Formats: sequence, C-alpha cells, structure tokens
Amino acid sequence: MTTAYTFVPSPSHLYSDHPEHPNRFELLTPRLETFGAQRLDVIAATREEIARVHHPGLIKSLEEVCQEGPAIIDYAPTFVTQSSFDDALLASGGALSCTRAVLSGSARNAFAIIRPPGHHAEPNRSMGFCIFNNIAIAARDALSSRIHRVAIMDYDVHHGNGTQAAFMDDERMAYCSTHQWGIYPGTGWYAEAPRAKKRIVNVPLPAGSGDQTYERIANEILVPYIQSFKPELILVSAGFDAHWNDPLAGLGLSSSGFYMLSKKLVGLAEEHCNGKIVFVLEGGYNSRNLANGAAAVFAALSNKPFIDPGDVPPRKETDASEMIEKVGEWNGF
Repeated sequence: MTTAYTFVPSPSHLYSDHPEHPNRFELLTPRLETFGAQRLDVIAATREEIARVHHPGLIKSLEEVCQEGPAIIDYAPTFVTQSSFDDALLASGGALSCTRAVLSGSARNAFAIIRPPGHHAEPNRSMGFCIFNNIAIAARDALSSRIHRVAIMDYDVHHGNGTQAAFMDDERMAYCSTHQWGIYPGTGWYAEAPRAKKRIVNVPLPAGSGDQTYERIANEILVPYIQSFKPELILVSAGFDAHWNDPLAGLGLSSSGFYMLSKKLVGLAEEHCNGKIVFVLEGGYNSRNLANGAAAVFAALSNKPFIDPGDVPPRKETDASEMIEKVGEWNGF
C-alpha cells in the first residue's frame, strides 16, 4: 500500500484579488509528481452525500446562487461563481475518494488537496471561503461504513466552527482545533463546549505561537485526546495559514513545524488506527508555504526525510504555556 492523493484545483472558482485563489497551487502543482504518491480519480460528491452534513435547503439555495454568479455570499467574504457549486461537489468528492481508499485498504494513507476549502461551512450556511464542509462529509461517510469513531485534528490558523457545529452532539466524532484566538470566525474558546469535554477540544493560541508551542500541544494535548477517544480513523484539516508569514494571520509555525506535527499525527494513527489517516487541505494563502507544507505532509505520510526549506520565524516565539495548561486542565488531560 502507498500514499494516495487527490487534486482538485477548481481553476474557475476565482474572484478578483481574493486570497482563496487558484494561484495558491502555483508552486505546489509542479511538485506533486515528485512526492511518490498515487493520484486518485475524483468523482463529484452527490447531493445525498452532502446532505449527510448540510441541510437540503442550503444545498438548493447554493446551487441557485451559483447559477447566477459571480456573487459574494457572506462578509468573510465568501464568493461563488457559476462553476462553484460543481467545484464544491468535486472538492468534497476529493475528500471522499481519499477516505474511501484508506478505509478499503487500497491506500495506506492519503492527502486531499482540494479547493474550495470547507471547515467553516456549517450545516445551515456556507461561510469563511467555504462552500461545503469537505472533512465533515468524509467523516460522516466513514461512519456510514464499518467505522464507529472518527477523530478530527484541525491545525488551520482559524477555528473550524463548521466542523465543530456538525459534530457537537455526535458521540462518534471527536474534534480538536488549534487556532489563533481573536481572529475570524471568533469561535473556539477552550471552554465553549462544556458538555463535550475531551471530545471537543479547542486550543486558542496567542499570535506568535510557533514550533515549540505546537510540539508541547502535540505531546500534552493531542496524545491524550487520541488516547481517550480511541478513534478508528484520524482526519486532519491541514491549514498552512498557521505559517509565520501567511498574509491573513499571525501564528508562528515553520515548515519543519508542520512536518513535526504531521509526523506526530501519522504516528498516532499507526498506534491507534492501523495507520488510517487522511489529510484534507483547508487554508494557506502564500503559495510557497502551501507547497512546503504539503511536502512536509507527504514526507510524514510516506515516512521519508523532509528537506527543511529553512523558513525560520524572524521573531521570538510567544509563550503559550498558560493556555496549554488551561486546556489540559479543562479536558482532564
């Protein structure tokens, strides 16, 4: 078995001067064949598969507004074009294809490199550059098979409010998010899901939190989170906008930090899920960071060395010890 991937660049889903643009993949695309992974065919998700997460009324209204596009549909701003509905179905299909390949055993692990992203999309609304919640749709599909427990780790710089909302009351799902506090969408405080402690785990971080902070989180939060929930599959919302020089945020990870975190997650999947792990692309608005971050993920998935590009943060890392301790105490880790 090998590492697999899907690639859904959605070139017609674009809006002038918007950061969520096809050019995000400009430096990644020519490198994809160098990672030694198997590219999977993608079949668009069906409306029924989307409806496992999203209300049918939302699906219908999105199809209608896209037909009339281009348009801005929320304040983030989230945009749609005439191709966006079909592009979003393909993006969700890319996440489904990867997850199904891993569950069937035809791939060891996988990475869905897709756009538009998804983790802000709630069951009843699209928002935050996201149309459909790709990773939530993949998780629900997995739960419709022989999988009984799925854990999601979200290291996008923004809190995945949509994924949290989809699974707040689903005991078969666990969700852990690291994110910069005080930015869009304004959710993700560590104590905002009191009835789901240990299962919904939020780690809000100050600007400037970087590699050392994330290594502590991996050891002190991620490990007990996975150990306590005992998932059969791990899904990862991989957002490379947590890089220190992403234009939309201010956390402090480097590419080697993404590799460390990805390696830890792959190791946890080996220990608890027979290696079953799927990464799903979310944000990341600097094309070089996205390409280097994807290389870090592929290196971790394939157990190959990662060539560190040396993109070291220029500023001293912020101390997030107090928040890490609060998160651990709140969840009983």
